[in-house]
Amino acid sequence: MVFTLVGGASLCGAAALVLLVISTATDYWMQYRYSGNAANQGLWRFCINRKCHAHTLTVGECGGSALSSARFSVCCSGFYGLVCGGFCFEAVCVSAGFLALLALAIYTGMTVNFFGKRYIDWRFSWSYILAWVGIILAFGAGTFHFIAFHNCKKNKQITVPCFVFLLHAS
Repeated sequence: MVFTLVGGASLCGAAALVLLVISTATDYWMQYRYSGNAANQGLWRFCINRKCHAHTLTVGECGGSALSSARFSVCCSGFYGLVCGGFCFEAVCVSAGFLALLALAIYTGMTVNFFGKRYIDWRFSWSYILAWVGIILAFGAGTFHFIAFHNCKKNKQITVPCFVFLLHAS
């Protein structure tokens, strides 16, 4: 049973990673109409009538440095997750799920606040939905690893997947 849980957790974690990478890289987080033309935008660019441009909006004195520091912190947290994945995988999966949930909640709130007042015909698109599915899968991966850890600890089995968890627990 432990191998099944760990296998399910690994599958959920890999699927979450793929979905979050795809959703982050694509330009279809939301779609709207701009001067009668179809427009869409992602985290990095916006496209109007199939011509894409980088986000250049500056807010206050922060300008592009705030966006650059946000991208840098996302890259560092992703690297941290990859390095620590072998030592404390359930904690990394659960924390990755919480951080992605926080990021999507902020994006949702800011988008609804900004676009809800300025555009009538707008909607979230498929990249946004992929990000939410990725968050659910990241939570699932962390939960499966957590259950496998407790089953291993309860049965006092020393197997390869449990060995990593037992090192983390001691």
